[in-house]
Amino acid sequence: MEEVLNHPAVQAGVAPFIAGLVVAGVLGPLRAGGLATAAGFLTAVFLVSGFQFSPLTATRKLILLGMLAPAIGLVADFAFKPTRATGPVLGAMFGAASVWTFISVLQQKPMNEAVLMGGGIALLTAWLVAATYSLRDEPVRLGASGVILGVGVGVAAVLSASASFGQFGIALGAGAGGYLLIQMVLGRVLAGGATFALAAGVTGALLAGASFLLAQLPWMALPLLALIPLAAHAPLPGKAPVWGQAILASIYAVIPAAGAWFLIWQSSRGSA
Repeated sequence: MEEVLNHPAVQAGVAPFIAGLVVAGVLGPLRAGGLATAAGFLTAVFLVSGFQFSPLTATRKLILLGMLAPAIGLVADFAFKPTRATGPVLGAMFGAASVWTFISVLQQKPMNEAVLMGGGIALLTAWLVAATYSLRDEPVRLGASGVILGVGVGVAAVLSASASFGQFGIALGAGAGGYLLIQMVLGRVLAGGATFALAAGVTGALLAGASFLLAQLPWMALPLLALIPLAAHAPLPGKAPVWGQAILASIYAVIPAAGAWFLIWQSSRGSA
């Protein structure tokens, strides 16, 4: 059994997908199915590295924010009425938190590089959080965006020579896949809300930033990854079944992700 749980495919894909599927199925009727994305990510963390927060490295700060984001999302879903400013405010908040996450890495760089890189990651995080949050009331688009954002960042990390960030990203997408599959099978939507949006947006952005700062992800791929939730806004046929809408929304979202993968592959060829 231990050998099975230590297999990368199980840690990054199978176990997180099952966790997301179970959480979405059990908590979906309670409007908390959005926790499926966080369940996938945290399952991979447990299997790959465990929950250790001392010393508080950049990676461990990332995991900590990955746990905090869905908790804040739950509060937003059940305790507050959203306004137009909610998405941008949450984006700005987590954008600032992204600088805190990587401050130890940024401090090792020249001041101009640190400001440019830190500002870029903060902007990426703020955008992805706000853009994903804008899908909170459209569960099919939200689910597709979460799947492709997680898998997109995960594959990008693997191509950039970071196996652990790759596993975490793919696990994030696998958890979202459990949430999306439940909707496709049942033929009806499950509320994802801010819980799903923050879990996917915050964690996906931080993993992309970590792959850029700590691995070999070229900066040109980051804007393409940032377009994933925007691509999920593309029109869907209103009369199509849920499974059809989910597939089409995923196809829309994977286009910028594939562009990012191609850029990374081209960049790695050039480096070689």
